[in-house]
Amino acid sequence: MPLRIATWNINSVRLRAGLVIRLLKEQEIDVLCLQETKCPPGQFPFSVFHEAGYRHIAEHGQVGYHGVAIISRLPFRDVSQRHFCGKTDARHIAARLSGDVPLVVHNLYVPAGGDEPDPEVNEKFAHKLKFLDELAEWFTCEGSHRSGPTMVVGDLNVAPHENDVWSHKALLSVVSHTPVETQKLLHFLRASRLVDSMRARVPLEEKLYTWWSYRARDWRASNRGRRLDHVWMDSALNRSCQAIDVLVAARGWQRSSDHVPVITTL
Repeated sequence: MPLRIATWNINSVRLRAGLVIRLLKEQEIDVLCLQETKCPPGQFPFSVFHEAGYRHIAEHGQVGYHGVAIISRLPFRDVSQRHFCGKTDARHIAARLSGDVPLVVHNLYVPAGGDEPDPEVNEKFAHKLKFLDELAEWFTCEGSHRSGPTMVVGDLNVAPHENDVWSHKALLSVVSHTPVETQKLLHFLRASRLVDSMRARVPLEEKLYTWWSYRARDWRASNRGRRLDHVWMDSALNRSCQAIDVLVAARGWQRSSDHVPVITTL
């Protein structure tokens, strides 16, 4: 049976719970990883998803910002969270699925980094770079987070390749595509020994986006996108991947997030 796993920066799960249900039903999603849930502990809309048949939910939230969650039709064998950079912000959650293949899914929300790409004057950018360094170091270590088939998905807030942005030249000094960020993200990818499964299927010569700014009057016409959302898998799991689809149409849904879902079929 195919297994369909999606990742989506939802930009407030309570505000857009109806869109999440639409995605789950229309795309027959089995496991959904959400980022930027913006949901304080105790206020996650569990009942909405339970009624839709998704009774297994792991969430890591905080007041006002950030937040990640995994919503699943399949039960979890275990759930874990990790904090980075000495902060307690809710940017990681992992779940190991029950069943014959105990797949572990890491759901990440990497810091955006603010506007100024200088760690000396912008603490948010310094935090982002340190966060990426800690991720790379963690994924070089053996442990339960690396035992068995492994996926890393989420809003990694870096568009690493030239055609992951609408203009490589124009965005070289813009946070999300600066050389220091792209180098650190690609180091994390190499250190993790995982495969960038989206780019394994879409050649580097082709444009590939998952985010379009709210600032654009007509996002589709201007098409100034960036690939900030990622799907990484270990090589064996990547070989079992049938398809990865970027649901661009969701950007046009009423009151949608500025990110779109990325759906993996295993």
